[in-house]
Amino acid sequence: MMESETSPLQRTPAYHQLHDRLRHLALSGDIPPGGRFPTERELSQRYRVSRVTANKALSQLVMEGLLQFRPGIGTFVRKEALEFDLGALVSFTHKARHAGRAPSTRVLEFERIAGTDLPDAVLQELGGSVPAGVFRMVRLRLADGIPVILERHHLRAEVCPQLRREDLEGSLYQRLRLEPDLRLTGADQVLRAVRFGKSDAAHLQVEAGSAGLWVHAVGRASNGPAWVEDTLYRGDLYGFVNTITIDQPQRPGRITTMSLFSPAPPQATEQTIQ
Repeated sequence: MMESETSPLQRTPAYHQLHDRLRHLALSGDIPPGGRFPTERELSQRYRVSRVTANKALSQLVMEGLLQFRPGIGTFVRKEALEFDLGALVSFTHKARHAGRAPSTRVLEFERIAGTDLPDAVLQELGGSVPAGVFRMVRLRLADGIPVILERHHLRAEVCPQLRREDLEGSLYQRLRLEPDLRLTGADQVLRAVRFGKSDAAHLQVEAGSAGLWVHAVGRASNGPAWVEDTLYRGDLYGFVNTITIDQPQRPGRITTMSLFSPAPPQATEQTIQ
């Protein structure tokens, strides 16, 4: 006869049996995606195990991607991960809505700076010549109120001279497409794994040192490089997808190192996984 889901654990090691039961509970649908999962204390009482054992089982399910831990709030059954399409330039707003999520944006910083104040690496990626002005922006992107992306942008002011702070609360790509003389042509991207520093982790509501993904991109318009962006994605809530076709001609590959290609991701200089 099958053991009750709430009966005390009978065999050793207790952790393995607890893990199996909690995994079943997370996948059963009894708790809907986004629903609150029992706490460490509740599991300890329900299954008559130590809180250390309950914590270990919960942590393993978080690592497996079945649960999501929100500091100061609790543990929840994870919703299906959002996807980043490596082969298309699509806005976060569009992707979140397509996934059935409610997108929102917090504009953390927005200012226009002189081209002479740009970091040398950013200046070179924008073509080398000093622009008259650059918009510097930092945005936090949320899905259903949960922070999932932290973005840092440098955009040539001439590309969108009337850009306002309010414009950043929606899709920046969509705003750029409204410019009559601007034609976006794509972006060159590099993706690396990182561990978040304290400040970035606080914005994204994860533990410092948590794993994530960093995408460094140079956006192109018909008249040359238009923006440079560094985007940090929560590793527990984002997946990256790509489509590979057999018949298309192969493009030459390349291996880059952080020191040769671009500046290190913000607050992850010593923690990047090579």
